[in-house]
Amino acid sequence: MKRIQYIFFLMLAAFFVACEPSEFDKIEVGAAPTAEQLNFTVVKGSDDFHFTITNTSSVVGIANWDLGNGSKGSGNEVTAAYRLEGDYTITLTLFTKSGSATITKVVNQPKTDFSMFTDPYYINLSGGTDAINGKTWVLDSLKKGHIGVGDVALAGGVGLDWWSADPLAKTGCYMYDDEINFNINEFVATYTNHGKSYVKGYRTGATGYSMSTQNKDDYNVNFTPDPGAWAIVEKNGAKYLTMNTNTGKPIYPIFDVGAKNNEYKILELSANSLELVCATNEESWTAWHYYLIPKGYVRPSITYDFNHTEGVDNEYSLSLSNFSIPSGQSVTNVVWDFGDGSPTYSTTNKTEVVKHTYLRKGSYNITATVTTSLGTEVKSFSAVLANNNSAYTEYFLNTMVMYNDFGETQLISLGFDNAGSITTAMNPDKTMYPNRSQNCGLYSKPTGGSEWSNAFMKLPTGYRFDLRTMSTFKMVVYGKAGDKVLLKVENTDLGGNAWQTGVEFVYTIKATNKWEIAEFPLAISPLYNLNYYNVVRIMLNAGTPVAASVYIDDLAGPHIEGLKK
Repeated sequence: MKRIQYIFFLMLAAFFVACEPSEFDKIEVGAAPTAEQLNFTVVKGSDDFHFTITNTSSVVGIANWDLGNGSKGSGNEVTAAYRLEGDYTITLTLFTKSGSATITKVVNQPKTDFSMFTDPYYINLSGGTDAINGKTWVLDSLKKGHIGVGDVALAGGVGLDWWSADPLAKTGCYMYDDEINFNINEFVATYTNHGKSYVKGYRTGATGYSMSTQNKDDYNVNFTPDPGAWAIVEKNGAKYLTMNTNTGKPIYPIFDVGAKNNEYKILELSANSLELVCATNEESWTAWHYYLIPKGYVRPSITYDFNHTEGVDNEYSLSLSNFSIPSGQSVTNVVWDFGDGSPTYSTTNKTEVVKHTYLRKGSYNITATVTTSLGTEVKSFSAVLANNNSAYTEYFLNTMVMYNDFGETQLISLGFDNAGSITTAMNPDKTMYPNRSQNCGLYSKPTGGSEWSNAFMKLPTGYRFDLRTMSTFKMVVYGKAGDKVLLKVENTDLGGNAWQTGVEFVYTIKATNKWEIAEFPLAISPLYNLNYYNVVRIMLNAGTPVAASVYIDDLAGPHIEGLKK
């Protein structure tokens, strides 16, 4: 199975020590380096297919590498795996404060690592040597999260914590008829798009794209793909799928997000499932997620009915029935969440009839989380109750309630949104009225962080502030004179638009480093003074992304019906 030069894009596992920009501080200013001052060695590593490449230049700088097969590296030493016979041109570019220089060397690999042709990763992805036409994959458009995005540093960086596409969410975006084929013969990747591709807005200028048109959140482009080369490489104990073309045109698994180094971390690869995540060049903080399945494959599924019947006096009967379970599959657990803040109910009896009585009138989102051998899914129903339960007596406390004193009383704990923190700290001055407590809270946000960083107190599901007779909140503050402390209430039912529901008041600190009482009299409309607001947010110098901090304590406010501890 002779390979040709086209394969120079393939088979790299690059392990490198990243160079921070601050390393330039260690480099002396002088004349720009020359190619004569640059050198590197290539030494066989742990086996015939791995090589250690070391910068031995006589001038100090930051080494960047093109390892001759489509991947990059940086640092004075990198490790590469060349698993196919052929010549590989390695390029070292050394950067200094005064300029840069470049040299190349050619490494000949006389052998092919034939073990990869029996490797399950290669077989599952391409169909192996028996699949003459390779194996074709498509997005699993019926699965939630077939594309998604998240913080590259959160939740393991799997790219689903910010947004997870619902089934068929991108219908009409020219995605679901696209295909990508992987063939182990010559390791060719072929992307088929029928003339149009779906890409992020920042990718519309990529080589080969034309006539970009916005479609839903992203863009369609006219594009004729070129075949590329694929490889599965290992880095830091994980497997990555890499794809490249020798024309500079992009190649990707259906949706172009600008994958960093053209590599996609493999989260799962089986005969019928390919799950990938990638970082991006343009938005380094994001991780994008993909679920793909073989073309023509239909995932097995478990179906059932969700039953909900309202009985007498706000009693609901809840159950699952009429299960259709494919051979070899199973349902292992059902968790019922009644949506009113009461404890969830878990059962291994999938058809058990569960009864729950609601005390208060209102809307409640009832969910059943069903764990199966094929994964976990959630079904829900919104119960709307017009009346209170006959045994329910409304509880009302017409006085201010202590929510959190960061010590003995923590009715509801505080969280934090965006850059910064809210932590429990020692009282900076326990001798001063009006706060002689041992502990207090410390709110802080860094320079360059979000201008809307906030500490928040969110009520449990089903609870709301009762603002009919009192709508003033208060706490004690210790900070810098002139700093502005904002307190606002919101309704989080509106999700990302919750801020639009807010009512707020700004208190200006009068004295530096002295405890003082801050009151926040909110002007609440009678239309929204009961069963509406469910979160309090506290911001310092809102709208200004400059480092700031303030001590707070004894956060108190109006009654919360139902919370009596």
